[in-house]
Amino acid sequence: MDQQQINDLHAIARQAAELGGAVLMTHYGQLTSIRSKGRIGDLVTEADLAAEAEVLGLLRQRTPEVGILAEESGLSGPNQGLQWVVDPLDGTTNFAHGYPFFATSVGLTLEGQPLLGAIAVPYLKQTYHGGPGLGALCNDVPIHVSDCTSLQDSLLVTGFAYDRHSRLDNNYAEFCTLTHQSRGVRRGGAAAVDLAFVAAGLVDGYWERGLAPWDLAAGVALVELAGGVVSGYGDAPFDLHEGRIVAAGPGLHAPLRQCLAGIAPLDGASYGAAALGAMGS
Repeated sequence: MDQQQINDLHAIARQAAELGGAVLMTHYGQLTSIRSKGRIGDLVTEADLAAEAEVLGLLRQRTPEVGILAEESGLSGPNQGLQWVVDPLDGTTNFAHGYPFFATSVGLTLEGQPLLGAIAVPYLKQTYHGGPGLGALCNDVPIHVSDCTSLQDSLLVTGFAYDRHSRLDNNYAEFCTLTHQSRGVRRGGAAAVDLAFVAAGLVDGYWERGLAPWDLAAGVALVELAGGVVSGYGDAPFDLHEGRIVAAGPGLHAPLRQCLAGIAPLDGASYGAAALGAMGS
């Protein structure tokens, strides 16, 4: 793939993400349908569906030869080589409550590896985007990960998966430990925005488990393009379909990863019978 092809695909990703974000804003604060997908907090609204329809329509028109994996409609088109990975509304629970931390994320993978992407955060009027040879940008301003090297000087961000109610490996122990070892840990509720903020150096590091490819594809590309490091937990390399991620600037990634590796999930005794009962209810 030559640079002109990359530039063209990058422009399409940005256009698609911004189109999705514009659709979301037409529905913001005016929802009439909020449905559960079956797990607590896993919601879908008419805004998710409307944004996905518009984004996928544009991608199919501009790149019919490229397959698509989208959160609401799954796989379509060719299933090899290049693939668009789309989250029309990352942060649906936030959106449903009127909390203005949400995004449309459009990533492009090559043989399963994040290549480029765009994340439109429409309430903030910001689009994070980038590609090989282009770097990473917010709107049209270049961005870079932070140069933080110490956990005690860091501001981190994380999240909690939908299955946190039913398993002990739920990120609670990690959250508590790193809250004490850093300047603070934020929970934004939209993984794509968290990764965009890592790419921009607004937060120093991010970790989470239980994520889907559409949560990650665009953001991982942007973090790496902004000079950051992305991996799985422990010694594992990053795998888009495994759902675990550690992302940070090059000076903080190793300390964050090492700290996470030493934290054991909560056990039944420490979590308490009452909490376990609530998790199973």
